Amino acid sequence: MRLRIYNALAMSAMLVASARAEVPSDIGGGPSVATLAVPASKHWVWVNDFVFPHMADGMAYLVDGDSGRYLGTLSTGYGFARVVLSRDGKMIYSPETYFSRGTRGKRTDVVTLYDPGTLKTLGEIAIPPKRSSNLPMMANSVMTDDDRFLLIYNFNPAQSVTVVDTTTRKFVREVETPGCALIYPTGPRSFFSVCGDGSLSLVELDDAGAAHQKRTQPLFDMAADPVTEKAVRIKDSWYFVSFAGRIYPLKVGAQQAVLGTSWWLSSEAERKAGWRSGGVQQLAADPQKSLLYAIMHRGGLETHKDPGKDVWVFDVSTGKRVQQFALKSLASSIQLSSDEKPLLFSIFIEAANLDVYDAASGKWLRTVEHVGTSPTIMVTP
Repeated sequence: MRLRIYNALAMSAMLVASARAEVPSDIGGGPSVATLAVPASKHWVWVNDFVFPHMADGMAYLVDGDSGRYLGTLSTGYGFARVVLSRDGKMIYSPETYFSRGTRGKRTDVVTLYDPGTLKTLGEIAIPPKRSSNLPMMANSVMTDDDRFLLIYNFNPAQSVTVVDTTTRKFVREVETPGCALIYPTGPRSFFSVCGDGSLSLVELDDAGAAHQKRTQPLFDMAADPVTEKAVRIKDSWYFVSFAGRIYPLKVGAQQAVLGTSWWLSSEAERKAGWRSGGVQQLAADPQKSLLYAIMHRGGLETHKDPGKDVWVFDVSTGKRVQQFALKSLASSIQLSSDEKPLLFSIFIEAANLDVYDAASGKWLRTVEHVGTSPTIMVTP
């Protein structure tokens, strides 16, 4: 599809697609075609929209965090999770599902390739019709660290991982991961999945995409302190948060996994007051500064998916809180840009207003209204 930027007169038509944002004031009458910068600005953000009212057509919205301008939209099919960006910024991958009768009929699963400059469709890669359509999370689909393979989590209800070769643009194989869910990359050709008993399934791929698997002993105590699947990565460690608000650092390679010393997001007094993290995308990471950002709220153990209006920032090397600030609005998801002066993006699944902050100070910068219908997770270049 072509990227189109509309003037103020035409903006009312875009409300049908539930998207609205500021547009350049110097564009004359009628639509015009523009080309985006490649690679993308580090301060751009993709807001992925599950579109709960009519799941037959998910959406992905591109917004410029510096100006608040809406830049483009992708239509992404049924049960959409998120777009996956190549590290060189030259390709957008979108695992998508379609049915011949809208929400029923013959199912077709594909990875659609989009040009990041024009948002035109460059092609499709057919994949097995097994892609999971759970509540969207980052670990549904990821790239290996070398960008060679795109990995997609399947649930039908058998669990497995689809491997797509981005060089040949072909489906390679399906890696079975019985009892183990989602995908967390750990190296150029390796990843792990988290299993129901708290163990990990470690998977390493060779040049042909063949899998070599190893199962660890249980590392998480899923009965005493279950962790959410919403982990973030800083260098070679993944940080998982439990329902109660304890951080578990997990250093994982292709062949082994080591669970580090856990630490709390809150003090004992704060825990008694009910402070814990929650949300759809409740953690964000600044790998350059080794900082972990968490959406915080007060509630019981069962509220680990609830939104919050506070963000607490932690130094993962010490486990100490180094900053906290209040958000302008409730947030169910946060994300950071990946540059030296990062922006913090926040959005609420029930409000669809994207707030932009200076991550270093927590200062609110701007709000972009009506970004989608039910936005879930955000992706930055």
